[in-house]
Formats: sequence, structure tokens, C-alpha cells
Amino acid sequence: MKNIILAMVAAVLLIGCSSEETSHSKGVYMLLDTSGTYTEELVKAQHIINYTLAKLNPGDSFAVARIDTASFSEKDIVAKVTFEDRPSVANRQKRQFREEVDRFVKEVKPSGYTDITGGLLQAVEYLNEAGTGRKTILIFSDLKEELKKGYVRDIPLQMGGYEVVALNVTKLRSDNIDPREYMDRLQMWEERIEAGEGHWRVINDMERLESVIID
Repeated sequence: MKNIILAMVAAVLLIGCSSEETSHSKGVYMLLDTSGTYTEELVKAQHIINYTLAKLNPGDSFAVARIDTASFSEKDIVAKVTFEDRPSVANRQKRQFREEVDRFVKEVKPSGYTDITGGLLQAVEYLNEAGTGRKTILIFSDLKEELKKGYVRDIPLQMGGYEVVALNVTKLRSDNIDPREYMDRLQMWEERIEAGEGHWRVINDMERLESVIID
């Protein structure tokens, strides 16, 4: 009986240690808009990805995925990794991750539609499975969602515990004509994220990105 109790206590302690370790890890999922001429902006995204790679530590997880016509799919994940404890292995993982992203940016073809909601749903699914403590979703996009006919995305977003950061939200030609379109677009996404109990931020000054990754 004593041995059984000791075994149960040991199991609880192991679970507690595991949970504590997980709570300190970070998970970052970055969505890349590949619609129309926005693909020309992806060189900037590469700099953000390289910066993020440099800031993440052993046990942290990172994934980069494209936003295209139907983004609620693992097939849209360009690269994903959870970093090992050994520095030599982690450095190799980061190098391979960077190469996969560089290859994608070089070969990417513009998509006809922009399923941002599907990308967010996939990001939440991925980071929940990764079990990281701090969860951040980066959206590199002009935030104009355009769905192919028949696609249903009027879905409540469950964003509790998530920080969603919009990056490089470029202004469209129509925004220059009527700035209310730009402001309405930002407000719509803010309301959707916060309705799902997530935290929303917009950062167009890349020098402020450090606070997103390491705060």
C-alpha cells in the first residue's frame, strides 16, 4: 500500500513539474497573407521571422503558415518546430526553419482569396496542441478578408489566453480614398478577438516587436 501511495505522489509531482515547465514556454504562430500584391511584403515578414527565431528558447514552439483561399488546414503550415534543449540542435532547427521559410517566400504564388478566420482557427488548434504557456498569434496582413463563395467563417473565435498581434497592416488604395474603411477593418478584428476573450494589438512599427516576443 505504501509503495502504491508513493507511486501516486511521484506521478502527481511529475505532472506538476511538467505543467510548470509548460507554463513558462512560449508559442508563436505567424500567419502570412499571400493574396494579390501583398506577397511583395513578405520580405519584411522574413525579417520578423528571423527576429522571432533569435528570441525563442528551448521548449518554445514556432510555426509559420500562409493565409490563402482555405486556411483552416495543416497543409498551409510552411514550417513548424519545438526547440530542443541542446543549443547545437536548437541552432540546427532554427537554420532549417529559416531555409523552409526562405524557400516558401521565393516560390509563393498569390492566392485568390484571404481566409484570415480559417488561419486563426488553425493557429489556435496548433498552439493548444503544443501546450505552451504563453500563446501569441502574429497576423502579417492588410486584414482584408475575402472568402470564396460557399465558405462559412461566421464562427465565434475562442481566444482566451491568446495575444493576437496584427503586423504591417498596409493601407489599401480604397483606404486612401475613405480612411473609414481602414479604421473599420481594424475595429472589426479587434471586436472579434476581444469577443473571444483574446487580447488584440496592432504594431506597424517593427522596432516595437520585441515587446511582443519577450515581455
